[in-house]
Amino acid sequence: MAIYPIILTQTKFMHHDHLKYPFEERGLQFGDGIYEVIRIYQGEYYLFEEHVDRLYRSAEAIKLTLPFSKEELKDLLLELINRNKMKKDGKLYLQATRGSAPRDHIFPKDVLPNIYGYIQELPRNVNHLNNGVKAITERDTRWENCYIKSLNLLPNVLAKQEASENGCYEAILHKDGKVTECSSSNVYLVKNGKIFTHPATNNILHGCVRMAVERFAKDLNIDFIEDAFSLEEIANADELFLSSSTSEILPIIQVDKTIISDGKPGKVTRMLQAAYEQDAKLAKQRLEY
Repeated sequence: MAIYPIILTQTKFMHHDHLKYPFEERGLQFGDGIYEVIRIYQGEYYLFEEHVDRLYRSAEAIKLTLPFSKEELKDLLLELINRNKMKKDGKLYLQATRGSAPRDHIFPKDVLPNIYGYIQELPRNVNHLNNGVKAITERDTRWENCYIKSLNLLPNVLAKQEASENGCYEAILHKDGKVTECSSSNVYLVKNGKIFTHPATNNILHGCVRMAVERFAKDLNIDFIEDAFSLEEIANADELFLSSSTSEILPIIQVDKTIISDGKPGKVTRMLQAAYEQDAKLAKQRLEY
């Protein structure tokens, strides 16, 4: 995966080889920071406003003051695309931490946040989109503020690794038998033409693609029901799918040893994928330059 050389740090641009963080950095020592991943299609950000808004919600939730307004940040991110002459499919990784200071649990005073963002190429995985993926189930051991897109991702990493070691794409997380989300995506069950997913509470990340899925469902007159489904209900699901900025909308065809329906992507999932495709094509028209 190619990394484009020009990165954003604070309000400046530099070559990625020149980026250096001090040893005592709160994101490294405490996970004291937040991040966003924004999908890029043909050099244009997708769900740009939604991601920027969520970054600022996460910052507010951890009492982190970013040194620029939303509009200033959007201008910087658009300039990052232009400086890299990015015209392909890819992603932006953007991170902000509380800064660098002697290690102490208490917030440091008069310290500026450390901020950087970079762009990578990310081709679409057509095979997964067309044929679906497998998943395992894992107990959700994360903290109770998953709506914050924080750097504290060790439980997610361990769950994703377990899925990988079992030949699967994702780990479906559950608490007390109720499905919350996946290790790095939101998850949905389709039954009798209706979509079921965990409510947007503190226990899940309020995915930007999740918001788009809800919008697509409304446009398609498909019921979108925020009601957590159980592990037992997975076996009788008509369809199962996940969503995230890097995965898009992916059918899930097997969970543990259970084949979902006939083991093929379902009608509702296909309709949502088509809506996503169309929405992504219109992304450039929605950007506010």
